[in-house]
Amino acid sequence: MSLSTLLLELIPLCESLDDNWEKVVALLDAHQDLAEYEVARFYVSRYTLRTLTQLVKSEDPRKRVQAAHLTRLTCTQRQAGQFLRVLIKDPSSRVRSAAHRAMRTLRLDDIALPDSRFRSPRHNRNLVLGGWNPSGWSYGLFGNMYTIRQNRKQNRKPKPTLTDLGVPKLETRKDVLHWLKIASLRDLRKLLRAGSGAGSPYVSFTIPKSSGEPRTITAPRLPLRRIQRQILDELLGKLPTHAAAHGFVKKRSVLTNAKPHQGAQLIVKLDLKDFFPTISYHRVRGLFCGYGLPAEVADVLAGLTTHRLVLGDGYVVWPGVLPQGAPTSPTLANLICNRLDSRLSGLAKRMGARYTRYADDLTFSFAKGLDQKHDLGRFLWWVNQVCQQEGFAENAAKRKILRPSAQQRVTGIVVNSGLSVPRTMRRTFRAILHNCRTNGLASQARGRKDFRAYLLGYASYIRMVQPQLGAQVLAEVRNLLKSGEPPST
Repeated sequence: MSLSTLLLELIPLCESLDDNWEKVVALLDAHQDLAEYEVARFYVSRYTLRTLTQLVKSEDPRKRVQAAHLTRLTCTQRQAGQFLRVLIKDPSSRVRSAAHRAMRTLRLDDIALPDSRFRSPRHNRNLVLGGWNPSGWSYGLFGNMYTIRQNRKQNRKPKPTLTDLGVPKLETRKDVLHWLKIASLRDLRKLLRAGSGAGSPYVSFTIPKSSGEPRTITAPRLPLRRIQRQILDELLGKLPTHAAAHGFVKKRSVLTNAKPHQGAQLIVKLDLKDFFPTISYHRVRGLFCGYGLPAEVADVLAGLTTHRLVLGDGYVVWPGVLPQGAPTSPTLANLICNRLDSRLSGLAKRMGARYTRYADDLTFSFAKGLDQKHDLGRFLWWVNQVCQQEGFAENAAKRKILRPSAQQRVTGIVVNSGLSVPRTMRRTFRAILHNCRTNGLASQARGRKDFRAYLLGYASYIRMVQPQLGAQVLAEVRNLLKSGEPPST
């Protein structure tokens, strides 16, 4: 087939690419030997950006494999990097293999942090292990550990043993079943079922995000929730978390997360994309093995704390990921982020900044701003690369740069000078209290199931952030509730 004939077939297909992208892939794949193939690649690449973005975000690993294949066939080196650097960290081994194949074919020269498990090469050629190239994208999670040990042995500080932390001694699968009061292996298999339909240990539903998009919650049913709560209280809750982690940690809160950043000249807020779905069964299993638990024990615990999705055609997605809605997921995420927090804390200290993390929200603050030597663009590149190497991707659309000339909010608290609840929220709450006094409590309930608890809870929140003002507001709310009528729900 000549180039002109190939283009004549591609043009109508590209105009409705959403329905025909598989045909486009088949045509390009079959005619890669054409001398003018790059012309066809350039033409198709103008249409594939939106389709590739959708395929990379798909819950179906088969479509993510196709995304890697389409990237290899249609994208230039620079275009391919933004997709492959995400796919190369995918939980599915098939997707990772396809991404590696695309990276080798395109001979990517995009710069990434070097993989420090290998010695720096004398000549930093494309894809040489240990160099400043995309081989660094594979750091930390899925490398060939035998090869790594042969190349470099690192002396690391030993982790505290689980016995020292007061965790039950678990050596076999039977020990786990006895500890969690699971009667038999048959009952265990029921708790490990995939999906969220009838007979599954999970139930799924959606709630709206602040942006209006749906957020899928996968919550365990009562039998599994009891087991996960026991794992959390008697095992996970006893493992140490990094000092920079403030979300879902005892004696830490949004207040402790915001406090280090008050009065800063520059605040940088970043968000990690798909935080829980990024943490797969293999990473959870590796965490348990890292603390010295036997492989068969780690298998059971990782299976009980992750969820496998079942697609509409019955395909079971493997491996499972942390379910958003399980009591164990936030603590597991914090533990798995220990090295991420350690590396970002070290980077912040080197740059004269402070760092905290609340779940998937990363916050950096600079007391004196940044000079030309340590410019903001360079700092953001380093943060992005560290997150990439640790298996996470930044959501660039949610990146915020805050300066003192505007309101600086960190986890909902204003930190420009001291700590305070945003003025608009205080005024709104004052207006609600005024209307309650004027028209009665029922006029402001507006469908809230427990309006009294809402008023007391919000007043207590103000007292936590601003103790003096909050004490006045809380006293006002209590007096109002004593004299007010019961709200209608």
